[in-house]
Amino acid sequence: MQYRIDKTSGNKLSILGLGCMRFSRDKAETERMILTAIKNGVNYFDTAYIYPGSEKTLGEILAKHSKRKSVHIATKLPLMMCKRPEDFDQFFNESLRRLQTEYIDYYFMHNISSYTQWRSLQEMGIEDWIANKKKSGEIRSVGFSYHGTSEDFPKILDTSSWEFCMIQYNYSDENYQAGKAGLKAAAEKGLTVMIMEPLLGGVLATGLPGQAVELFKQANSALSPADWAFRWLWSQEEIVTVLSGMNTTEQMESNIQAASQFEPLSDKEMTLYDQALKLFKESYKINCTSCNYCLPCPKGINIPACLSAYNTSYVQSYSKGMQLYLTSTAATTKNPYRPHLCNQCGKCEKACPQNISIRKSLKKVGRRFEPQPLRAILSLAQRTLFR
Repeated sequence: MQYRIDKTSGNKLSILGLGCMRFSRDKAETERMILTAIKNGVNYFDTAYIYPGSEKTLGEILAKHSKRKSVHIATKLPLMMCKRPEDFDQFFNESLRRLQTEYIDYYFMHNISSYTQWRSLQEMGIEDWIANKKKSGEIRSVGFSYHGTSEDFPKILDTSSWEFCMIQYNYSDENYQAGKAGLKAAAEKGLTVMIMEPLLGGVLATGLPGQAVELFKQANSALSPADWAFRWLWSQEEIVTVLSGMNTTEQMESNIQAASQFEPLSDKEMTLYDQALKLFKESYKINCTSCNYCLPCPKGINIPACLSAYNTSYVQSYSKGMQLYLTSTAATTKNPYRPHLCNQCGKCEKACPQNISIRKSLKKVGRRFEPQPLRAILSLAQRTLFR
């Protein structure tokens, strides 16, 4: 494993971190994956209060194998749920309990999306609360994860004594949200920078158009598309660690190998990304990362799966997309959850960190997979099957 130094704490962090949002439902597999990670030098584990079951699972596995001191735990305060100062302690103490620990190495202010949002939390006394927790040793370092505009990012950098930050960043759009400018601004201020969504929710690993995959393969057949995505990030010295939402031991072992064998990109290799990106943008339609923040939908629609099916129908084939669509909407069951059920409430869009126009996108999904004649056939089949 290769490491980089967090200059604010002196910690030596693995360049590959384990993002714990998408743990496998198979707890034994999750346990194998976590132990494999630790055995091979991965020492940065990123979870959050709002990731269902994640903190509890991580805490139980680390405690069972006495590995708490072998890793740096990062978790997050759910700012959107904080309505009064008392909430800070409530959520923090619950995270400690779930994680079976007395302290958090890296504590994030989770999902800051605007300067106004952060200012309201400052007025609530968040900075005094942080200072007290750091003084007691319960929080070792404090930072924030960001899902706002490029304009607000520098303002937030200037408002507090941050020690680290995490931004969404990958080669598919280096100017999205904080972007490359934000990366450099944070590094210049001395912040340790972590990266989330390096593979755009897995798209850059398994969802690239065939021509892009072939482009990378011809350059180096030993590297996977995911390896190329990681190399692009690790070649930027401002980045300390890159999270990957691995949920199988096989994925973990592959990414560990990539991190262990990493070599910076050459100038010639850098040109491949422009070519791959051109092919990617020509084929991909909706930049959904399947973070699931838009769920649950009041109407039961599996929004990320519907958008993924839509993209797949262009990147791979219409039939493959349709197969995913029928599965994700439960179209052959008594109570399917198809996009036309959307009541335009907008709840999903308020929660979407990618700022996707989800309501319009669902209409596109419906038109692509259920043009009026086909919708009538599906409805008739449903009534016939379940009358």
